[in-house]
Amino acid sequence: MEYSAITVTPLTPGMGGVVSGVDLTQPLSNLEVEELHRALEDRLVIFFRDQPIDHTAHKRFANYFGGIHIAPSTKPWQQPGHPEITVMHADGDSTFVAGEDWHSDMSCDAEPPLGSVLYLHTVPPVGGDTAFSNMYAAYDALSDRMKAHLDGLTAVHDAVVGFGGITPEGMKLPRSTHPVIRTHPATGRRAIYVNKGYTTYIEGLPRAESDALLGYLFDHVKHPLFQCRFSWAQHSIAFWDNRCTQHSATWDYFPQVRSGFRVQILGDVPV
Repeated sequence: MEYSAITVTPLTPGMGGVVSGVDLTQPLSNLEVEELHRALEDRLVIFFRDQPIDHTAHKRFANYFGGIHIAPSTKPWQQPGHPEITVMHADGDSTFVAGEDWHSDMSCDAEPPLGSVLYLHTVPPVGGDTAFSNMYAAYDALSDRMKAHLDGLTAVHDAVVGFGGITPEGMKLPRSTHPVIRTHPATGRRAIYVNKGYTTYIEGLPRAESDALLGYLFDHVKHPLFQCRFSWAQHSIAFWDNRCTQHSATWDYFPQVRSGFRVQILGDVPV
């Protein structure tokens, strides 16, 4: 894919691209925005280095791709004065980190976010990578018989899973039903849309059959051939398309600090 305002260096043949030649601390030109849209569609997740953005720049960047999605389940971690921004922080006192299981962000919401923009200002000296997996490639690798079996099935996604099966007092967590295979609204490509982080069962199947099928898909989507892996540095940004990727945060840096902020972009109802 050709670009004139930005440079995109592929991370792997199948997905991921490191973008250079753009300054996200400043407003972007129409051409830069248009090419970033194309880069995201082509690479599924794009990365930026040396971008010390503040909250204003973070939200401005997200708004180039749609309005900002504020998920009900992120309320306890919202940045004071900036409800659009979720604090992502782990240190020596942490007992867990968000996103260790493979997942698509907030698939439990009725209209899950189009994408997520994660900025890290503090990173451990080594470790803390994020792995991403290509759900187009995962779907394409299924047999025709399996594709036919999954076609038309729907699955329940429940935010309670992310809280260890317990609903925190005073919170109303979302629970939604989405197709097992979704069609990307921009590319028209099909992608697997069940994930270990939120999906609980496939509707219309006996529970044992649903568990077995989901277990197969949860293992299938994390095949190394579908993946790329991003090694963070201070002031790096990752922007991924939740509609056709899953990701997993690697917590191998305890008790070191890994800290930053995430903004999510409004999506639509999966079809």
